[in-house]
Amino acid sequence: MTNKKNRIFISKNLIIDSWDKLEPYFLDLKERKIDSKNSIEKWLANRSELDAVLEEDLAWRYIKMNCDTTKEELSDSFKFFISEIEPKVSEWSNVLDIKFLESSPENSLKEKKHKILIRAIQKKQEIFRKENIPVIAKMQEEEQEYGVIASKMTIEYDDEEMTLHKAANFLKNVDRKIRSKVYELINNRRLQDSENLNKLLSRLINKRQTIAKNSDFSDYVNYKFAELGRFDYSIDDCLNFHKSIAKEVVPIINSLHKKRKETLQLDKLRPYDLDVDVNLQPALKPFENSNELIDKTINCFSEINQKFGEYIRIMKENRFLDLEARKGKAPGGFNYPLYESNIPFIFMNATGNIRDLETMVHEGGHAIHSFLTKNLELVDYKSLPSEVAELASMSMELISMEFWHHFFDSHEDLKRAKRTQLEGIISVLPWVATVDKFQSWLYQNPNHSFEEREENWTRIFKEFAGTEISYDGYENFQSNLWQKQLHIFEVPFYYIEYAISQLGAIAIWRNFKKNPKLALDKYQEALKLGYTKTIPEIYETAGIRFDFSAEYVRELMEFVKSELESLG
Repeated sequence: MTNKKNRIFISKNLIIDSWDKLEPYFLDLKERKIDSKNSIEKWLANRSELDAVLEEDLAWRYIKMNCDTTKEELSDSFKFFISEIEPKVSEWSNVLDIKFLESSPENSLKEKKHKILIRAIQKKQEIFRKENIPVIAKMQEEEQEYGVIASKMTIEYDDEEMTLHKAANFLKNVDRKIRSKVYELINNRRLQDSENLNKLLSRLINKRQTIAKNSDFSDYVNYKFAELGRFDYSIDDCLNFHKSIAKEVVPIINSLHKKRKETLQLDKLRPYDLDVDVNLQPALKPFENSNELIDKTINCFSEINQKFGEYIRIMKENRFLDLEARKGKAPGGFNYPLYESNIPFIFMNATGNIRDLETMVHEGGHAIHSFLTKNLELVDYKSLPSEVAELASMSMELISMEFWHHFFDSHEDLKRAKRTQLEGIISVLPWVATVDKFQSWLYQNPNHSFEEREENWTRIFKEFAGTEISYDGYENFQSNLWQKQLHIFEVPFYYIEYAISQLGAIAIWRNFKKNPKLALDKYQEALKLGYTKTIPEIYETAGIRFDFSAEYVRELMEFVKSELESLG
């Protein structure tokens, strides 16, 4: 039984199948007089309810479409919303934003609790252009083509047709011939759609550049920073962060790769040698099926905090989980907050490996965040900046790691799992920097050719990949690696936040190792804030610094290295 929020302003029987059914609510908000503190609070509450209804309706269309990309009616339902409903909502939202800023009483506007909301609305006002509405609608429709293309990618191996996600399990096989064979099958399959994905990205770049130009920005990089509401750091800060990662993290990557090559007794470390156990032990198997993954996660989270486990149990009971990988299902994984149901939905593609465990506890961290913010009064305060959302999820990866005995009976397997997790943390920072720097190049050079795109991806990739991996003979695979990154197509520039949040998560974990109760209390207090405070204030509440300087990167990487070394 869901704890669905009661509607006060919107009809309980509303079915969104035409704009005509929604327009009266927007008209009501537009025409209503707001001239006192009470009237503005009621107006904001009613608008928030409308936003919650709209966002959950869109959410279910998106979730169902991703769960089964083979059903055209599900795709059509999503496309209907973004082409027929969302453009009108966007235009009307701008009207209501203006009304709020111009009509609100001075004392209410200055109220501390609406400071974050006001600056966000002001930024939306600055970049809003009516002519962008149809461009954005078409762009959103095209962005979903990536999932459709990727969901159809399968290979034949060992007399079985399998998704690329499932096939990737063979990259952990101790037989190097099997690893190399499957690696080539996976990447050759990706190359079959390389031209289609290149063309798709070019269409998206053109639309995104048009949106930026219409809003008087020099390029989409600057526009996107404004749209994402990055108030607390700049483009230059990100460029410096890239340099810090290159300086402080890449040498550690080189060291890890060199040790791997020596331990595996290889002349050359190849890309298919990176996931196999360094001592050639069989691949870790933390669970057999999605039901076992759910139950073990509940037990793991319950030991951290009883209510964390209860949150996952509620999702299980209400079937707000779709975890199993299958043909026709879109790639990737996500936690989707549902503001009316007050229960989030987790989507992923589990096949029984350690990466799936990491994904589940990551998305579980997002789910905990959704539950802890469900009672905030406005949807705007539950709609989180990525630097905060990913702090919740990445911290839960590390905190939960202390309780992974629920997934592994063997102490040695548990140590292996922890080593895998910590090595992954170190590896993700250079990859994030690569993707972020590549995206900046794409939009600062929007008229580039496919060849220039591949050349510059390869150049940037080599800057962060280290020097120990040999791609000899696989140059074509290397130059197209960016195509596996969903974010480049569907959520551009939503990526550097992972690296920023990873640093914060390491700091929270370090605090947890010193004082578990205090660190967990601060973690929850920070999450409960939603987006009612600035990002630095939220990080401070969590007991950490909002900092990604070279010095801080070095300090936290030294801690991770010491923890890794302690595992032997």
